[in-house]
Amino acid sequence: MYYAILAYHTAGVVESWSEEEDAALMSDLLEVHHRFVEQKAFGPAARLGPAEGAVTLRGPGAGIVIDGPFAETKEELLGLYVVDFPTIEAAIEAARELRRSNPTAVYEIRPIALYIPGATLPGSQS
Repeated sequence: MYYAILAYHTAGVVESWSEEEDAALMSDLLEVHHRFVEQKAFGPAARLGPAEGAVTLRGPGAGIVIDGPFAETKEELLGLYVVDFPTIEAAIEAARELRRSNPTAVYEIRPIALYIPGATLPGSQS
């Protein structure tokens, strides 16, 4: 089963890290990433830019573009991982491994499916 692990962090914290602090954290996370790759459980991952550079499209018709993320929160979506584990419990354990490298982050785990009508991700049971 495929899961999205969404990484959140308090607004401004990631941008406040020095280059050295960020590099050290990313080095720790890459060790976890490599383990997931070896387990053949790791799919695409992305680190998102700050919410200040985001816009949201909403409303009827062509919509209206507004500045910022879609919700007012103290935590911002930092990035995401796509992982393939047999159970939600295994995906939660994967998020715990990521959190050991970045203990101040919050991780949300959601089942996902490829959104093409009638298509599934390889190995997907849904």
